[in-house]
Amino acid sequence: MSLSVAPTQAVIGEPEVVEDVRSVESSVAWRRLKEAATALQALQARNGSIPDATHHPAARRHVETLVGSIEVLAPLFPHDAAYLETLPRDFSRWVDGGFAEPDFLDSLVTFQPQQHRVDGTRHLVVFPMYTQNGSSNRHVEALLVEAIWPDFIAELEAGDYGNALFVSLRLIDFTPGYDTNSAVLFPETVAMREIPQFTWGAIFQDREAARYRRVVAAAAETTKLTLPAEAAAMLADQDLAERTFVMWDMIHDRTHMRGDLPFDPFMIKQRMPFFLYTLEELRCDLTAFREAVRIQTALDARVAEGEELTAVEEDTRRHAGLVQYAVLFDRIFRFPITGTRVRNYDGLGGQLLFAWLHRARVIEWRDVELSVDWSRVPEAVIELSDAINQLYWESIDRPKTVHWLQAYALVSSVVAPNPASVWAEGLPREVLAGPPKGYTDLVMDDEFPLSMFFEALDKKIRPVIESTAGIRATPA
Repeated sequence: MSLSVAPTQAVIGEPEVVEDVRSVESSVAWRRLKEAATALQALQARNGSIPDATHHPAARRHVETLVGSIEVLAPLFPHDAAYLETLPRDFSRWVDGGFAEPDFLDSLVTFQPQQHRVDGTRHLVVFPMYTQNGSSNRHVEALLVEAIWPDFIAELEAGDYGNALFVSLRLIDFTPGYDTNSAVLFPETVAMREIPQFTWGAIFQDREAARYRRVVAAAAETTKLTLPAEAAAMLADQDLAERTFVMWDMIHDRTHMRGDLPFDPFMIKQRMPFFLYTLEELRCDLTAFREAVRIQTALDARVAEGEELTAVEEDTRRHAGLVQYAVLFDRIFRFPITGTRVRNYDGLGGQLLFAWLHRARVIEWRDVELSVDWSRVPEAVIELSDAINQLYWESIDRPKTVHWLQAYALVSSVVAPNPASVWAEGLPREVLAGPPKGYTDLVMDDEFPLSMFFEALDKKIRPVIESTAGIRATPA
């Protein structure tokens, strides 16, 4: 089958040229591409194949429409020319192979968004892929996205916070796999015959910022927390929140392979107790927090000495302060009550941060009202960061399972474990003497249940949490 479909066949009765990349989402070509991809999803099995031959004629028609629409839209994305030229060939091979499990490696390796980190640059993205925190099916998904790359971020990345793999994006439009909680675009989710060396990873800061604004506003109102003026300003301004999340995520992302690590903290796909992932994700967030404190402190000192900052430095200074609020409030309000209670490592990280600050009396819950001693927040958060960093530093000299036990000791010293926990009681001697699998098997799905505070908060703002699935950013 040839998929060299003329653009006029894909967009019958409509202009075959879309002239402005800023209007792609309202074009007939994009609408038909999106509809064709969505129709293919209904025919695909979990691995992306279409095993039922009776569906193949319809699938061919959908692919023809999809490829024709890509050809119409491709001239608007000259920076992605190699990718958009290769993409139809991958679709053609999928069709000619009888719609077996798709392989889009060739087009994946030609898609290099990290090479075009210019604010507002758009990309058309089409792949068979699963969506993290969204759909586990490797179905054909289509996205329109654009880069978020303000000047102060470019300057930070070019300086002490280099991260050549980090891509910051805004969702413009998308197929159903992203009408979910997914806020990332990772190359490893694409259906392909072999795993290449990945050179980029993308996060949709607009979605992160939008759900942050909605959830934190509801949580602050529910708990009667009085927010500082700058924190309140971020809740009222989508653009401000997006730029703040870019700064947070850029520092977080680069931290995964920096610092005193117990070799590779994730051990590359190795099964391990979920609280290890809790500590790694929290370590990276708290590093972003402490670096934001360092940046803000240094710039504040220059201002105190009478120095006039450049516009970019003023932006950096303001957003460094906002990153601290973002890390704090996203972690203590949204993370603990988002998702299920099945090995929810991000949720546990939020519980750990809240409990740490409460025990330090930085956060108080009194007279049915939440209060924060803002002057002590940086010191207390950095103390938790230091505790995790110390655990990591010591662990290079320990067996893996001893590292696991010490990590559990740190978490359980702050967050109460499940009363039925075998880990809390003490693992049996035969498990301690056995392989790591025995340790992991005895971790409960909800090893660290929600505290009474979070149970109550969950009941009050559950509808708000649920409303953020598939959220689209709205301007202030």
